Amino acid sequence: MRTVILTDIEGTTSSISFVKDVLFPYARRELPRFVAEHGHEPEVRRWLDQVAIENGGLCQDAMIVETLQGWIDEDRKHTALKALQGMVWTAGYRNADFTAPVYPDAVAALRRWHGNGHRLAVYSSGSVPAQKLLFSHTDAGDLSGLFSGWFDTTVGGKREAASYARIAGELGVEPGAILFLSDVVAELDAAREAGLRTTLVDRASDYPEPRTGAAAGGHPRVTGFDEVAVA
Repeated sequence: MRTVILTDIEGTTSSISFVKDVLFPYARRELPRFVAEHGHEPEVRRWLDQVAIENGGLCQDAMIVETLQGWIDEDRKHTALKALQGMVWTAGYRNADFTAPVYPDAVAALRRWHGNGHRLAVYSSGSVPAQKLLFSHTDAGDLSGLFSGWFDTTVGGKREAASYARIAGELGVEPGAILFLSDVVAELDAAREAGLRTTLVDRASDYPEPRTGAAAGGHPRVTGFDEVAVA
């Protein structure tokens, strides 16, 4: 059976700094204009109203935007925020305000694995639409066609073993057929508990202090996708 390769994004295929230094500031800056122009649209209104209700019935969009901007500053993982950020990022990608950087070794490996018949999937805390946007607008071109599975926290938290069991079920494979790549040891621990194979991606550009020995949590460690062992 071919290995299914399940990969994280931030700190794994792409730099942590892209999300932190490009995407989040862009969403924070553009949210007021986006809400002013699109706040009447049903899908946008739905998420704005959810934020308002959860925060004591905020009555003005400006107050809702301020709340959302505060959540961005806190790096809060909230479904409404992720949905609205994804809409803002859609416009940014389409306007070519930025492209998503993907590490060259990741691009080469993903294309090679796909060409060798391995199924590729993504599991990230970012929403599935945001994942697809990112891989459709990379500095190496449109890579979205390489992937046949997309998962976000709607399947559960990334540090919960049950989430990985659900992913295996949705992919229709045994957990042991999946190799999960991530830069976060706690996520790898949860995946291993669910029966997945794991590899810690420990990039020097994201983690200047190498995580070796006990710091790797017993997971195989690589510094790039070119070192990943795929059975």
